Amino acid sequence: MTTQPMRNIAIIAHVDHGKTTLVDALLKQTNTFDSHAKVDERAMDSGDIERERGITILAKTTAINYKDHKINIVDTPGHADFGGEVERVLGMVDGVVLLVDAAEGPMPQTKFVLGKALKLGMRPILVINKIDRGDARPEEVVDETFDLFDSLGATNEQLDFPILYAVGRDGWVAEDYNAPTDNCFSLLDLVLKHVPAPDADTDAPFSMLATIIERDAYVGRVITGRIHSGTAKLNMPLKAMDRDGNEIERGKIAKLYTFKGLEKVAVEEAKAGDIVAIAGMSEAYVSHTVGAPEIEAALPAVAIDPPTIGMTFGVNDSPLSGQDGKKLTSREIGDRLTREAEINVGLVVEQGSTAETFRVMGRGELHLSVLIETMRREGFELSISRPEVVFKEENGQRQEPYEEIVVDVDEEFASSVMEKMGLRKAELVNMIADHHGKQRLIFEAPSRGMIGYRSEFLTDTRGTGILSRQFKHYGPIKSSVAGRRNGVLVSMVPGVTAAFALFNLEDRGVMFINPAEDVYDGMIIGENAKTDDLEVNPVKGKQLTNVRASGKDEAVKLTPPRTMTLETALTYIEDDELVEVTPNHIRLRKKGLTTQDRKRMRKAAA
Repeated sequence: MTTQPMRNIAIIAHVDHGKTTLVDALLKQTNTFDSHAKVDERAMDSGDIERERGITILAKTTAINYKDHKINIVDTPGHADFGGEVERVLGMVDGVVLLVDAAEGPMPQTKFVLGKALKLGMRPILVINKIDRGDARPEEVVDETFDLFDSLGATNEQLDFPILYAVGRDGWVAEDYNAPTDNCFSLLDLVLKHVPAPDADTDAPFSMLATIIERDAYVGRVITGRIHSGTAKLNMPLKAMDRDGNEIERGKIAKLYTFKGLEKVAVEEAKAGDIVAIAGMSEAYVSHTVGAPEIEAALPAVAIDPPTIGMTFGVNDSPLSGQDGKKLTSREIGDRLTREAEINVGLVVEQGSTAETFRVMGRGELHLSVLIETMRREGFELSISRPEVVFKEENGQRQEPYEEIVVDVDEEFASSVMEKMGLRKAELVNMIADHHGKQRLIFEAPSRGMIGYRSEFLTDTRGTGILSRQFKHYGPIKSSVAGRRNGVLVSMVPGVTAAFALFNLEDRGVMFINPAEDVYDGMIIGENAKTDDLEVNPVKGKQLTNVRASGKDEAVKLTPPRTMTLETALTYIEDDELVEVTPNHIRLRKKGLTTQDRKRMRKAAA
């Protein structure tokens, strides 16, 4: 049972501003790990994809002991696609540590999560991280953050926020960035002083708001949340209610866990104010109230944000299906998506137009591409349609989602970015220049127009630009937005690609494939230099004769093909195309697998 004094905090920041690295330092310096334990970098990023991409996808809870206090820390995602996680997690804590990059300053996700924290009456602690960067500008960033607080309607008390400076990678936090320390204890001291202890009634009946859902192979659904009142005891009876107070199910606490470091620790009971995980309920979901049978009113909860992007997941029906994956049927795909929807908040799964397809909707392209990548690693084969925005009806008018886009680029690329954004129906809201030769462009644009732009943006800015997107609101539908300008090269025959054929096709456009690769009728092998699609034969070898040439044959030298990542492929395709995803390959294809089918589809579209 937890009896020691407690603090509950969340660390919030924009993606790649160093939240998880700072948590690493806090865990190590408070001796949370055993002396013999081997701990990886970014220990809180436990998933393979999180480690590879360097981003936090799911909110996670940890706890440390410092000066006889237990401090529960929630590490939150920084990417806008997972912003719904942050919004709910703030209800579990009494204070937030706002981490801001010393060079980039406040970014869109910073604004989003900070606004939510201020509305809840929290007084954030500001930490300016990465102070050792060559282009760091800590004093300007503090001023920008103050202006952001003010623009979000912060009270005088909230505007008087404490400021610390840090290099999370080196494990130090200090009050003066010119006087670095060798630890992060100044942050923990400030948390104990600045963040209030949980205000909870331990004598009332047990109640808790479900905030994070996980699935355990042994105990089933695990619900994490903060105990709002009372005491949770192992095997005590429970009931779950939705936001309107309607009873969902009854059960009991089969397992009760608190947190220590990276582990869940089984306990017999826990008191109000602590963050715990409970197993034993099969229907309770995020934003539901879980508590003793005698409670009558549901706890106030944040509504789950509606999805803004949708894709169609279907069975892979290409001629090469079944060569890589083991999970091919619509039943297996449907079961997997249903299980994911149980724990992946913000994901909605519906039956598609046929029995072999499923409509999957989420918060953005990254949200859905992470799911697709996870499934392909599990052995699934899928065909995925082009992402489409989710429209909604309001007052009899059809509306589409709009986003705030913040672009940081070198001045020489700003005009190119503004031109491309204009083609995508974006409106320039603000333009800020700094003395480092950088410009910050702030746009408002329909989400539909931004599909597929990221790869084009990286090309236009030579890989130096930073583009951040954040859902803003629904608004009136704008006229059609610019899509892909070039057509594609489509294989008209099955077989194995020949270097000679690809060499002769290079004048037609850019290749996506190498020699000696399997292709089929309808597979996209490259991008046409012109605007229309072109059917080609990539398997035709050189015609050999017994007549000797007067000179040596020309050596075939091929240009390296353009590599298509999953995100690039999903945003590249058009409405009549699909991405074929298998454990070992990502291929592009037309929906029609014969020339006649493709002609018929083009006529129907016209």
